[in-house]
Amino acid sequence: MKQKLRKLWKLVFGRTTLLIVLLLTQAVVIFGGFLVLSTKIIVINYVAAVLAVAILMYILNIRLDSDFKLMWIILILAVPVVGVALYLFTLVQPGTKRIRESLKELDGVQAPLRSQNMFAMEKIMNEFSHEQGLFNYLNRKAGYPVYDKASIKYFPTGQDKFRQLVEELEKAEEFIFLEYFIIDFGTMWDTVREILVRKAAEGVEVRLLYDGTNSLSLLPLRYPQKLRQAGIDCRVFSPMIPFLYTHQNNRDHRKIAVIDGRCAFTGGINLADEYINEKERFGIWKDTAIMVEGDAVNSFTLMFLQMWDVAANVRSDYKKYMRYDLLPQLGMRNGGYIVPYGDSPMDKVLTGETVYLDIINRATKYVHIMTPYLILDEEMVDALCFAAHRGVDVKLILPHIPDKKYTYMLARTYYKELITEGVEVFEYTPGFVHAKVFTSDDVKAVVGTINLDYRSLYLHFECAAYIFGNPVVYDIEEDFEMTLNDCELITLENCRNYNILKLATGRALRLVAPLM
Repeated sequence: MKQKLRKLWKLVFGRTTLLIVLLLTQAVVIFGGFLVLSTKIIVINYVAAVLAVAILMYILNIRLDSDFKLMWIILILAVPVVGVALYLFTLVQPGTKRIRESLKELDGVQAPLRSQNMFAMEKIMNEFSHEQGLFNYLNRKAGYPVYDKASIKYFPTGQDKFRQLVEELEKAEEFIFLEYFIIDFGTMWDTVREILVRKAAEGVEVRLLYDGTNSLSLLPLRYPQKLRQAGIDCRVFSPMIPFLYTHQNNRDHRKIAVIDGRCAFTGGINLADEYINEKERFGIWKDTAIMVEGDAVNSFTLMFLQMWDVAANVRSDYKKYMRYDLLPQLGMRNGGYIVPYGDSPMDKVLTGETVYLDIINRATKYVHIMTPYLILDEEMVDALCFAAHRGVDVKLILPHIPDKKYTYMLARTYYKELITEGVEVFEYTPGFVHAKVFTSDDVKAVVGTINLDYRSLYLHFECAAYIFGNPVVYDIEEDFEMTLNDCELITLENCRNYNILKLATGRALRLVAPLM
């Protein structure tokens, strides 16, 4: 019963309902004006037209992705009342200004702790001068340092990551920080929660941060209070507010676990049973993660604490949680360089997309990608096609069984264009791919939370690790090649045989793709 009520609450107060209300308002304005020629209706039309022109001028003169601009222009010209109201709704969101100002202030406070080790940068300059540009960008523009002596372990399944996470949580002596987009009751969360409660009773500091969308359908509204009573300090990032907030925008999509400052996890895997195939959703669930040890853990710690301080409206003692010169344990891949980095919709720095584009544009042998969604802007399409034109082996693995039918229909609209230009597209036939993985030229890789869609690249808080020259790249690439054995190569014939109604729906959805 509670589950049904939460779904009803989400439906009534979600963006879809708001959009329907605005469309009905538009219809009343248009048809009401024709029927009664009311002076008030005519005035509303004129006001909407003036606002539409002003907003269009504003949109054309700001720095914004061209696909976003085109979408807003079409929407405002086609249905002015809806377009103007929806644009103002997304532009002026309650709480956004506070979050932006808090993040800017915290960036300044954390900056000394994220300063670049110049010895590591000098090594890169001497050994790999051609790679210096991206490392400089990540340090100077995005604010994340590069670490040498990288120590990394790759997990090709959620089950593998879960086993290691449990093992590391059991070792915790000082603090545990967890930040996840999704948490749901079941084997995975019940196991983790039991350890957290026990560790908290032993005196370990335990903090849990999850995104506000969980309160709509997965967790009780008062769940943080229940966890705090059990010793787990829990906070919710951007709790949902009816009509005043949209669950699509600026969500905390990160997955971070930090234990004692000695190890950190990230990747696509949330704390729910489908991620470890304890519960079947969309067939077999393919997901990946990494564990990092050494000084690089500090960047994950700072990322967590920054989001925590915003959500809890506090100021943590950052230096207290920094750790240095820790020795890696057995089973880790050591060597090379790593840059853990975050991506924020509040700073207008497109870190996630920039890293992906740099990998694609500078690849010489191959670029291999796993992603659950494919909703691309023209720059990303051009980069993938240009790489294929240069003779680079470009392969993408996507789900065969999607979690959202509309995103799959959207993804299918890109298939023919990419395949025609030489990009190979595969679908994972056993089920759903949720991994966010790039590998290139046996030397570089990215594992994190960043999908190839507008929400990840422009709207959400995300995180990832850029890896260069570490042997773990071979592990990640080997997993990609093994996954190909369970995939179907999509051909032009397959594209021609795809349901024409679904294809038409997907093409129509591209008009509003940046909002999806």
